[in-house]
Amino acid sequence: MDGAWEAHDGAPLAVQRIKAGDLRDVLRKGFEDFGAYRTDVIFLCLFYPIVGIVLARFIVGSGMLQLLFPLVSGFAIIAPFFAVGLYEMSRRREKGMANGWADAFGVATSPALGQIVVMGLLLAALLALWLFVAHFIYLLSFGPEPPESINDFAREVFTTSAGWTMIVVGIGVGFLFALVAAVISVVSFPLLLDRNVGVLTAIRMSVRVVAANPGVMALWGLIIAGGLVLGAIPLLLGLAIVLPVLGHATWHLYRKVLPR
Repeated sequence: MDGAWEAHDGAPLAVQRIKAGDLRDVLRKGFEDFGAYRTDVIFLCLFYPIVGIVLARFIVGSGMLQLLFPLVSGFAIIAPFFAVGLYEMSRRREKGMANGWADAFGVATSPALGQIVVMGLLLAALLALWLFVAHFIYLLSFGPEPPESINDFAREVFTTSAGWTMIVVGIGVGFLFALVAAVISVVSFPLLLDRNVGVLTAIRMSVRVVAANPGVMALWGLIIAGGLVLGAIPLLLGLAIVLPVLGHATWHLYRKVLPR
């Protein structure tokens, strides 16, 4: 990770303005990539719901029910990092180098591996901060005693004024965390894979992309959030399909806003 923050490629990067209709195109291309790899990406992405279920089980068994929803919703913060392999698959297919599921592990030999790890650690730190803040909001709402069961916790949350206050404040604060994560990472990982740039350059360009296309990027954020929610409903198993489609589509979104 030595030198990961530094800029390397001095070539200018021009941000393109796109329209809402372009999102249909990137989603179509995302489905095409998904169709090309088919069961390969489903097999790879089953890892995420399995890990999520294990973590959820651990949280329930450890008496930390109050962190279950923040953990599930917080997946959106680190999802761009977990989709790096999908970006690499789309990149290789674009170049006519597609071979199958092993393409995802091409990231391990990428010159940008250090930068990718640093960017991933930033998002992990943001997730950890969100979980800390979410727990603090719970403490302010209900005190230090953990909920005894899922039923008791649900009753306290949905039938008391303190519970509704926690919901409103928690969703508002969680939205701010998700917004920060989206702004700094919407094209950061694809850019790191595609060009020889540092982490600071990748973050700066991601912010510039959002600033140049605020409405379209807001719509893209809603599409991602809606997709992740739909994927999470059936015990997170839907993520095995939603995540690869959105991951592949994000690569093509990057190509739209930062073309060579």
